[in-house]
Amino acid sequence: MDIGWITTVASPTNPSVQVSIIGNDDMAAPGISVGVADVDAVHAKAVEQGFEIAYPLRDEEWGVRRFMLREPSGTLVNVVSHRPC
Repeated sequence: MDIGWITTVASPTNPSVQVSIIGNDDMAAPGISVGVADVDAVHAKAVEQGFEIAYPLRDEEWGVRRFMLREPSGTLVNVVSHRPC
């Protein structure tokens, strides 16, 4: 999917594996969004490894649980899991 401001690529053999790249002039916006099965485990590992947590782990009203970290080159990474309905 490419709608200009966001491009999502998926594995051709496992479409549930997806990465979204967000193009935005807003420096506070994430540069990439990665969906994971267990966002809490990824958050714990990121904290353990000393990554800067730029947006705290939280449940969003639109049905996801996420946080953002800043990777070493400065890019904000949105790490997200969908909550069960």
